[in-house]
Amino acid sequence: MTIQPEQILENNLVSQLVDLGYENVLIADEKGLLKNLKIQLEKHNHCSLSDNDFKQILNYINKGNIFERAKLLRDRVPYVNDEGEAKTVQLINQIHWCQNEFQVTQQISMVGSYKNRYDVTILINGLPLVQIELKRRGLELKEAFNQTNRYERHSYGAGQGLFQFIQIFVISNGVNSKYYANSPIKARSFKQTFYWATEKNRLITQLAAFSEIFLEPCHIAKMITKYVVLNETQKVLMVLRPYQFYAVENIVERVKTTTKYGYIWHTTGSGKTLTSFKAAQILTNLKEVHKVVFVVDRKDLDYQTSQEFNAFKKDSIDSTNNTHTLVQQLIGDHKLIVTTIQKLNTAISKTKYLHNMDTLKDKRIVFIFDECHRSQFGQTHESIKKFFANCQLFGFTGTPIFEENAGKNEFGKRTTTMLFGDCLHKYVITDAIRDENVLKFSVEYIRTFKKKDHILDIEVEAIDEAEVMDAPQRLNNITDYIINNHSRKTHGQEFTGLFCVSSIDALVAYYKLFIQKKEAGEHNLRLATIFSYQANEDDKDAVGFVPDEEFSMAAEDQEEYLTQHSRDDLEDFIQHYNKQFGTNFTSKDSQKFYNYYNDIAKRVKNKQIDLLLVVNMFLTGFDSKMLNTLYVDKNLKHHGLIQAFSRTNRILNEVKSQGNIVCFRNLKEATDDAITLFSNINAKDEIIMQPFEDYVEKFNTAYIDLLKIAPTVNSVNDLRSEEEELAFIKAFRELMRLKNVLTTFTEFSFDQLSMTAQQFEDYKSKYLDLYQKTKTGDAKEKASILNDIDFELELIHRDDINVTYILKLLAKLKDAKPEEQEKQRKALIEIMTGDVSLRSKRELIEKFIQVNLPNITDSEEIPEAFEVYWNEERRSALQKMSEEENLDSEKLQDIIGQYLFTEKAPLRDDVMSLVKVRPALKERASIAERITGRIISFVDTFISGIAG
Repeated sequence: MTIQPEQILENNLVSQLVDLGYENVLIADEKGLLKNLKIQLEKHNHCSLSDNDFKQILNYINKGNIFERAKLLRDRVPYVNDEGEAKTVQLINQIHWCQNEFQVTQQISMVGSYKNRYDVTILINGLPLVQIELKRRGLELKEAFNQTNRYERHSYGAGQGLFQFIQIFVISNGVNSKYYANSPIKARSFKQTFYWATEKNRLITQLAAFSEIFLEPCHIAKMITKYVVLNETQKVLMVLRPYQFYAVENIVERVKTTTKYGYIWHTTGSGKTLTSFKAAQILTNLKEVHKVVFVVDRKDLDYQTSQEFNAFKKDSIDSTNNTHTLVQQLIGDHKLIVTTIQKLNTAISKTKYLHNMDTLKDKRIVFIFDECHRSQFGQTHESIKKFFANCQLFGFTGTPIFEENAGKNEFGKRTTTMLFGDCLHKYVITDAIRDENVLKFSVEYIRTFKKKDHILDIEVEAIDEAEVMDAPQRLNNITDYIINNHSRKTHGQEFTGLFCVSSIDALVAYYKLFIQKKEAGEHNLRLATIFSYQANEDDKDAVGFVPDEEFSMAAEDQEEYLTQHSRDDLEDFIQHYNKQFGTNFTSKDSQKFYNYYNDIAKRVKNKQIDLLLVVNMFLTGFDSKMLNTLYVDKNLKHHGLIQAFSRTNRILNEVKSQGNIVCFRNLKEATDDAITLFSNINAKDEIIMQPFEDYVEKFNTAYIDLLKIAPTVNSVNDLRSEEEELAFIKAFRELMRLKNVLTTFTEFSFDQLSMTAQQFEDYKSKYLDLYQKTKTGDAKEKASILNDIDFELELIHRDDINVTYILKLLAKLKDAKPEEQEKQRKALIEIMTGDVSLRSKRELIEKFIQVNLPNITDSEEIPEAFEVYWNEERRSALQKMSEEENLDSEKLQDIIGQYLFTEKAPLRDDVMSLVKVRPALKERASIAERITGRIISFVDTFISGIAG
């Protein structure tokens, strides 16, 4: 069977799109694109635009980045016509999304830093809003993803920048087809590309089937106008995944056509906040809905949800600070409100609020309950239904309550279905792992007592388990285990960890141990802890229930909840936190304690805390992509276990390959039961990582595959074609991926592998040589098949090696004994050779070692001396470039500043404006390319990776 060429794939797609209702237009370049845009805007707006009118429109929309243009797309564009009248045009119809003008074209050429031709472009009202890039069958889909990134760097911003209006990318190799939202390159990740699927979560991967559904004109317009979300906080575009789309559609349809309740079962970590926001936002626009109230069950989630909702749409909601504020919002003009269930219950039960609240009794209010597996099983649920006679209730949960995990209260056993009725859409953890929307879990069970145990050896026949669990020796050994293995689990503290324990007493003991060992110099982990004012909760072994905490207790209320000893410990720990981070929090004021919680949440997300110790807080409802490890010394079960484990499995990048769970209790049976309950009986192998031995076997097999391509390190030099080089790159990349997983296992060492550590490093150097070859342009821009290969360099950057790290090694080298200095110098050079970000700096750092380091008497002076040296070398290099290329040095510094800010290579015209003597026309392209290369090389060498 012959391989289907890209051109055939492209032509077939265009033909299919025409059959779906697109007009096929021939557009060669930007000139044709602009001509067509004018015609389509006139057609869509039922008007005639003069050249001056159109020029004003172009000037108005040709500004800002991708995010700002996405806003422009959704606004009307003003202009003043030739008669002096103020007019506007609409760029896209968001209300009646099918009523737009749909066209398809192919092979548009744009000239920026380089000339690029784009495969297939979907135009809506003349604007390129969907870009489709195709690769032939058999090639990695990632190559098409990387190609769109290259086009963004080289040409999307050229001319009038119309390709900056792209909302959605589609990439396909015929067999696999995915989509993703357009965003700045630094915010893009292949991990955020999605397959489309049916409502039953069956993936639709073949290009023809994908296009039939996803690219149908009405559907793609609906995705752009309704289901692309502009995240105000991160200034990025987000697009809903298929299961989110179906959930929102089903909720909206139910509100439009019935008064029935319903719930959404989407597994923890799959983006329920975005789904619920989009559902709430659309519901607020329905005339039959009076208000939408999003209800959470803790004040911390009230704050977090408000922040996230406002990130999706600026000022979309005001979080309710107290019950009085809530009542004012309910009777006022606010269409969308976020509040806690406790404040809502107070509003409908306290006499002082009922006069105002009575006016809402018969209004059509839609309540959306977040984490409804926790908050909806008591009297409050009944009170809300009774008070709001015309309300409609919807719940979101990742772990519904079934018969098996239902607790008992005054109403007996109650399940999610009993309270909310039909499940409107289901997306379970097995679906999410299969679609690569969440990670698998790597679960290790560490025995902490029993005869001949490798952490604690207790030579007794009968054990009082409760006594042993709190034994100082056990707690000490677990603390040592975490200290010794945390770097391994978190890839050199690139990620953060959470440690959940059984009680406040245990937490206090653990935290004091960590502090003592830090003061003794045994570790340098940045620690934090928080626990509620409430008294110790018993382990809820019966149902694995994770208790809720509230922040409503003021300082004077604390005595009845905590012993004086625990109160003092909590305050001591907060003061330790204040000293560590320069903050001013306290447990003696409820608002400051609440602010303390929020500050911890922020620092965990920003990787400023290495290990957070908790009893119950942060085990549900808290999302951080930077958290990858959970240590467990606590009994968990059913939904409590899945919720806690799921703090670790948010998708981030290639380095974060799984969520690490380290259990210091035997939770094996509880884990298996929970997985069975919340997925299906055969799901364990899909959710839990394979044993260590399996990955050793996979690594050894991958090593054999590598040897077939390059039997020795030097044989990489003899690879005769780019196809052979590509095969080597893919083979070694697979080794890196497997090693990345292996290194998180406690028992890992190269002694268990067929490949030695030195061989791995030697092959890695060759791998980096090939990367450098493509980066420096030895591989031709247009012809090289290596251009769009993802080298996954983040796997090499795992140890976060940068110049700050090198300075520490220089100090160590300076202080080393004479007989050890040469050995350390060689090791330092090897590190720089093996790390791509330091290769360009190697020669300069070696010069510093040889010339400057011997003249420094105190190792503490090295950072300052290095900074002086580095600044002088940077100034000298800049001057040399200016003189050799005959450039305006001040303009050159401006261009470098713009490059650092925009992260886009300078445009050719900007580069040529630096040259004092304009070269001949035929020489300009090569000169501009050479100068651009030198500018990028200068930044890589002297600026990138300098900060710690």
